[in-house]
Amino acid sequence: MYKRWYDVDPTVSLAVSLMRNANILTQYKCADLIIKTSKDNGIDLSENILTDAFTYVLRRWYDTDQKIAESFEYLKLLPIEIQKSVALDIINLLQVEEAS
Repeated sequence: MYKRWYDVDPTVSLAVSLMRNANILTQYKCADLIIKTSKDNGIDLSENILTDAFTYVLRRWYDTDQKIAESFEYLKLLPIEIQKSVALDIINLLQVEEAS
């Protein structure tokens, strides 16, 4: 049994872990990528859900920043195959950022 929703797939888990260790500007780039891909795939969060999702107790590392928390809510709603694809895009983006 998995404790975290993103541990269901090892690629998604790796991308989240790498993103966690990136600097905040790189995390924002990853968040933008997640949100854009989600919206391109028909996922959209209403304002009420975003507000409600961000008002609970901050227990996870990504809850401390509203933009990053929002991007993870989008990622969570994507079908697993698209999550994997986004995870690979995040890993690639992080490698490019690290190289520069």
